[in-house]
Amino acid sequence: MLRYTLMRLGVFAGCLVAVWGLVYFGVVPRGLGSSNGMWIILLAMVISAPISFVALRKERDRASETVVRRVDRMKAGLAANRAQEDEAVDAAHGQVRAQEQTS
Repeated sequence: MLRYTLMRLGVFAGCLVAVWGLVYFGVVPRGLGSSNGMWIILLAMVISAPISFVALRKERDRASETVVRRVDRMKAGLAANRAQEDEAVDAAHGQVRAQEQTS
């Protein structure tokens, strides 16, 4: 997961440098007024998203498999905890019922 995130940040950084260079040399128009920095960041985000989607497909699939495994492990742990709690509650209710019947 960390590897995918770092690769995604690398693609964004590359796009940011490329867009900054294009704006600096006048190939791409500057933003309105003092919005030039925001314009460069937004344009870099828009360009890097589809590049990351296509170029990092395999890494994204690996990261999602890791997340799915973690979620499945957590669900199994929660189910085991619930089962333990249910057994403890049932045992306690059984003891109370036994005491009520003997009284």
